[in-house]
Amino acid sequence: MTDHFLTTIIRDSGMRSVVRLLLLTTLALVISGCASNRPEEVLPEETYYKNARQAMNAGNFTRAEQNLGYLETYYPFGRYAEQAQLDLIYARYQNLDLEGARSAADRFLRLNPQSEHGDYALYMRGLASYNLDLGLASRYLPVDVDAREPGEQRQAFQDFSQLLSRYPDSQYAPDARQRMISIRNRLAALEIRAARYYIKRQAYVAANKRAAYVIENYPRTPSVEEALIILAETSQRLDLDKPAKDAIALLRVNFPNSRAFDQEGKFRSSLPKNERRSLLSVVTFGMLGD
Repeated sequence: MTDHFLTTIIRDSGMRSVVRLLLLTTLALVISGCASNRPEEVLPEETYYKNARQAMNAGNFTRAEQNLGYLETYYPFGRYAEQAQLDLIYARYQNLDLEGARSAADRFLRLNPQSEHGDYALYMRGLASYNLDLGLASRYLPVDVDAREPGEQRQAFQDFSQLLSRYPDSQYAPDARQRMISIRNRLAALEIRAARYYIKRQAYVAANKRAAYVIENYPRTPSVEEALIILAETSQRLDLDKPAKDAIALLRVNFPNSRAFDQEGKFRSSLPKNERRSLLSVVTFGMLGD
């Protein structure tokens, strides 16, 4: 009995030693791993900033981000803190980390609500959102941007609008205005594309609503002419005589040379003839059934 008890104690003691050794080994690995992610020594604040600027000037934005990160870690309230936050926005944007650039801009605006550089942060936040929807493919491939979902375009529009509201005389204001025009044109074109899709499915009510939406919400875009044509055509198809006449009248006043008018100045619908369709085809916009 005594021998068994001593054997158990020895065995338990051995297991505790093994467990203790494993814990110490794991702790040592964790500590060494953390140490490998940190510089061997903390450099002066100015050194980190100079290293970051030199890296950006050389186009090495990854190294710039690293040094700017050290600045934020070791000198969060130092003399270069605000500028480092601005540089981080730019470095991430140049590194094509658009989400990261937007996050850095948000952080800057939150930490520096009264900064004189708030216009830059708003501009870069809008620029990051503006390019998020386009992606890398559009830079190298012939991508039709009007066919892509708008996604972050509306957020970019809000950012640029806020910039113009708070900083109307900013050096970034002219470019922001042009990008807002581009966004509006893109959103309007997307609505027209959707309306044409509905017309192909003979979903004329849906197409009519899309066209009306463009006229009401994007009145100064190139898509208005097409929207008026669709509004007139679908209103005629739906036997809405007055809305059709009103749309044609607006089209004649604003676009007298529209392709919708023949040589005699009469409005000609380009819609295909109605086809008899099943109820299933109607409710599924032609996706199912004939």
